[in-house]
Amino acid sequence: MKPAASDGLGITLGVEEEFFLVDRDTRALVVDPDPELLRAFSSLDGACRVVPEMLRSQIETNSRVCQSVAEIRDALCDGRRQVLDVADQYGVDLIASSTHPFAGWDSQVVTPRDRYRRFDLTYQSAVRQMPGGMHIHAGFGNADERVQVMTALRRFAPVLLALSGSSPFSYGHVTGYKSSRLNLMAPLPLCGMPPELGSRAEFDGISRNYERLQFIEDSTELWWDMRPSIRYPTLELRICDICTDIDDATCIAALYACLVRHLLFHVRAGTVPPEPPSEVILLNRWFAQRYGVMAFFGESETGTRIDLVDHVDRLLDMLSEDAAALRCEREVKHAHTIIREGSSADRQLDHFRLCRLEGADVDEALRSVTGLVVDETRRSVTDPSS
Repeated sequence: MKPAASDGLGITLGVEEEFFLVDRDTRALVVDPDPELLRAFSSLDGACRVVPEMLRSQIETNSRVCQSVAEIRDALCDGRRQVLDVADQYGVDLIASSTHPFAGWDSQVVTPRDRYRRFDLTYQSAVRQMPGGMHIHAGFGNADERVQVMTALRRFAPVLLALSGSSPFSYGHVTGYKSSRLNLMAPLPLCGMPPELGSRAEFDGISRNYERLQFIEDSTELWWDMRPSIRYPTLELRICDICTDIDDATCIAALYACLVRHLLFHVRAGTVPPEPPSEVILLNRWFAQRYGVMAFFGESETGTRIDLVDHVDRLLDMLSEDAAALRCEREVKHAHTIIREGSSADRQLDHFRLCRLEGADVDEALRSVTGLVVDETRRSVTDPSS
């Protein structure tokens, strides 16, 4: 018997968002920001915690632990307002997109920490072009259940990626991908979809073997699309681009929470459907990365392709009880708005093409796109209608 609609199974949520710092006049990345600005960010202790990222032109916000989807939306809004207030004091803008439209990654400065220096020495240019992302933690169950839910979640990860795309540009070029972020991460050897695992012991065995071979220092260096945390009792979803719009981010967090609840029930009941072939999951991941909300996914069960609209219809129908239990029906239905109106990647591309049609050269159009993302990042938390 499935849990009652009122039973959220004690799922908690937290979100990490990685922002780029942008010069207010030139729209270029702030490659080496004022140390006082970074200290001001790190001293924040209200709605969110701010920590350094690999590149000095980035910051990462960590939300508080939240008990509901409504609370995670409030936490995201409060956190963004807080970091925007600090940035305003230093005349700097923030963009919530996973790549900067025209940044030259060869000029980026790595944050002077031992861990990051080691990554820079080992991975070279791959880390100097590190994109931003959105990581969602879901706390639930025991260690084995979190790994089993991770395996069952792999087939659903592509739809979450498709809805989040915000990185259509890289090095000043239209990449042809709605999430070029994953292309930038691909050279790193421990990225991508996790393997099919059935227990925490299997995960720990992989991690210990890599540590024994001195490939990694600990499992935080397994940069999979999702992974169990070693610091918290959570499963961390890592596949998504950062969303420029708060409603889009909240929708994805809500879908993730509903999937966790749904799959946890099936793990406990021993009724998880058989895994689709890994190659089908990986191809759907690629189609989500390439086409975003215009993706068609393959279904190994029926031997057919299905567009994202129909895929989301089926997903929401499957998750209806879970959305009711977690009180996030409105938030998950926002997925249809993302498909209809486009993700941040679609808006960036449309704006770029419009600028070019109106006579702007490529550089001018890219600066204007950056301005659009700056404005949308701010408007998503300051517009009363948001």
